[in-house]
Amino acid sequence: MVSEVPIVPSHVHSINDSVSAEEAADDYEFVIRQLVKTRIVSVSEISDCPKFDLILLGLGPDGHVASLFPNHSAINEREEWVTFITDSPKPPPERITFTLPVINSASNVAVVATSDSKAEAVHLAIDDVGPECPLIPARMVQPAMGKLVWFLDKLAASKLEESNLNK
Repeated sequence: MVSEVPIVPSHVHSINDSVSAEEAADDYEFVIRQLVKTRIVSVSEISDCPKFDLILLGLGPDGHVASLFPNHSAINEREEWVTFITDSPKPPPERITFTLPVINSASNVAVVATSDSKAEAVHLAIDDVGPECPLIPARMVQPAMGKLVWFLDKLAASKLEESNLNK
């Protein structure tokens, strides 16, 4: 829990869950834009996106990260920093999320996956599976000037090609 970590309370920016997903996304993007404008959060060298020190992502069995799901229009958002969905394929249906340009502008991105239910998604995200492979959101996480690190347990890594196990 955040309350257990020595973080200055003014550095915690929660999402307003008392409004619609669209309003919450707009409000949160406004907050992030103010943080960039006042230089509390750096700006990316390659875009106008914020450059967070670290973005921590979980991986879903379908290859989703954040609330960016396969075959969902949110993965194509390039203008907004924060977007929303109202038809999530898993509960809750209404969600807000950073967009891929923001995620890929971070200095460090860490993706965590555990259990055999994530093994196929890990394989599709990391291994060279060819052009006929479905493009899952996790594979689209490619920090332009940052570092991407995967944290996997043995079960989640069980379908990886041998050449990718020690990267």
